[in-house]
Amino acid sequence: MLELLDVHKTFIHNGLTIEVLKGIDLAIRPRDNMAITGASGVGKSTLLNIMGTLEPPTRGIVRFEGTDIGKMSERDLCKIRNQDIGFVFQFHHLLPEFNAVENTIVPALIAGTGKKKAMAMAKDMLVEVGLEKRLKHRIGELSGGEQQRVAIARALIMGPKLLLADEPTGNLDQRTGDEVADLLLKLNEVRGLALVIATHNQRLAAKMSLRMEIMDGRIQ
Repeated sequence: MLELLDVHKTFIHNGLTIEVLKGIDLAIRPRDNMAITGASGVGKSTLLNIMGTLEPPTRGIVRFEGTDIGKMSERDLCKIRNQDIGFVFQFHHLLPEFNAVENTIVPALIAGTGKKKAMAMAKDMLVEVGLEKRLKHRIGELSGGEQQRVAIARALIMGPKLLLADEPTGNLDQRTGDEVADLLLKLNEVRGLALVIATHNQRLAAKMSLRMEIMDGRIQ
C-alpha cells in the first residue's frame, strides 16, 4: 500500500544542516499494524508526516498504491489525505465550540458529502468507537479518552485504508491509553485498515505486530 525508498529528510536551523532521516526503506501492507519507536526528536513525527503526504522528503521516493506521490498534484494529494489516509495526533485538534458529531463530520463535508448523509456517517462512526451516549456533548464536556475517540472517529469517517497515529496515548493515563490502543487495534482488524503508530511508549509498541526503532536517522 505504501512504500518509502531511500527517504531522507534534512532541515536547516540557524544556518546548520540537520539530517533527521538518513535513508529510510519501509513498506506498509493492508491490515499491517506497526509501531515506530525511538527517543524524542529522532524523527518519528517527521517520518509519519512524510508517510501521510503532509510533507515531502528531501530525497527519496514515496509511493502510495504504486504511484509516486512526488509526481502528484496538490489536488490529488488532498484527495488522498481526505479519503485514503486518516490522521490521529497526540493533541486531538478538535473544535471546542462543536459537539462530537459536528467535529466528526468535517472530513465528509470537505469531501462534498451532503449534510444529512454526513451526520448519519458521523453518528455510526461515534457508535463504533463507543460514544453512542456522547453524540451531542461538546468537546469540553468529554474526558481526555473520549476526546481522543472523537478524533479517531473523525479520522475514520471517510473509510481510509491507512491510519497514522502520532503518540495517540501521549496525553492519557495508562488505563485510558490502553483502552484507546485496544480500540485502534480492533479497528485495524475489523475495518481491515493498515495502522502505523509513532510512539516512545514501549507498552503501546508491544501491542503492535510489527515494531521498528529509529536511531541516528535510520531504522534499526
